[in-house]
Amino acid sequence: MSQTTNNLRWTIRDIEALPDNEWIRYEIIDGELFVTRSPHHKHQQVTGRIFAVLDQWSVETGLGQASIMPGLIFSDSDNISPDVTWTSQQRYTQIVDDAGHYQGAPELVVEVLSPGRVNEDRDRSAKLKLYSTQGVLEYWIVDRISQRLEIYRRNNAQLTLVATLVVGDQLTSPLLPEFHCDIARFFL
Repeated sequence: MSQTTNNLRWTIRDIEALPDNEWIRYEIIDGELFVTRSPHHKHQQVTGRIFAVLDQWSVETGLGQASIMPGLIFSDSDNISPDVTWTSQQRYTQIVDDAGHYQGAPELVVEVLSPGRVNEDRDRSAKLKLYSTQGVLEYWIVDRISQRLEIYRRNNAQLTLVATLVVGDQLTSPLLPEFHCDIARFFL
């Protein structure tokens, strides 16, 4: 569910003034406030499996760090929490502040779709545009219902769809040397 008023632009300070509620997630994209409930447990399972695979690969290679639901603070009016991110060790030291907040874009962002047109539009449009402008190199949109994964990669300063993977396909990425995973593993 999105809450906005034509002339109202939300900022980080506005979110800090809202009541704390572990069952509600607040995100701001271009000054627009998005309020969502805690996701379905199947959403969380898929998110956890993706994180586990990326985290295990990261620990084994030492090349980066996977994070689950980190806050990304791009500006005062762009503050979001993607489901999973991966950041190289070099990039991590550049974008994470002393308090542990991400102040820039990780190389890889993963969003698991929640049902509903508003949720899909946010991830496929507003977040895709934001991640493109902020310099994310690769964006995965995961649909747990249809069991598919769309891969968007940076091309000419914009994230564009390069592949749609389904159960039976292998996931690889030029960002993650020698990384490979059966898509089916995410949807067990």
